[in-house]
Amino acid sequence: MLTSVTTVGYAYELAESLLGESLPRRWAHTQGVASCARRLAPVIGDRAEDLEAAAVLHDIGYAPPLVDTGFHPLDGARHLRTLDAVGDRVVRLVANHSFALLEAEERGLRTELADEFPLLDDPLLVDALVYCDMTTTPDGGRTTSEERVGEILGRYGADSIVGRFIRRAAPEIHVSVGRVRALADEAGLAP
Repeated sequence: MLTSVTTVGYAYELAESLLGESLPRRWAHTQGVASCARRLAPVIGDRAEDLEAAAVLHDIGYAPPLVDTGFHPLDGARHLRTLDAVGDRVVRLVANHSFALLEAEERGLRTELADEFPLLDDPLLVDALVYCDMTTTPDGGRTTSEERVGEILGRYGADSIVGRFIRRAAPEIHVSVGRVRALADEAGLAP
């Protein structure tokens, strides 16, 4: 097994190769999420590299060659589990990022996601990835979770699958973001 440092480097190479040219805005978002993850390293401790790798890889399921079900957390995680350089913890974070089980339910894929990629029993890592994803704009800038949820609703529409999911997930997203913000504030960080 490769070291986590190598995994992070590999994650950047893989994500850029899949998103950089075909989905440049998604790549910009991914880079912003990863930057946020790096800033949270003092709070995350020895799992910081797993958070950064998951942050870099969380949206690779949007890459055209990986699209199978059309549900990016599942499609991305299925690809990642075939790669020796990516550990189970990172794969499960990608599969379940930002309350993906709720969207999977909207898509009729909840059982598949839950059976193939059980939720990670590490609330801090799960919350940290939610924080990084849901406080980063589509262009990679910083935002609040409230603005991000509003942006997603505006982009997809309230009655779309994504719109229904994000409205259901919003309370949990805001709670996760609040928990991480409180820890970052205690540590004197400005993520």
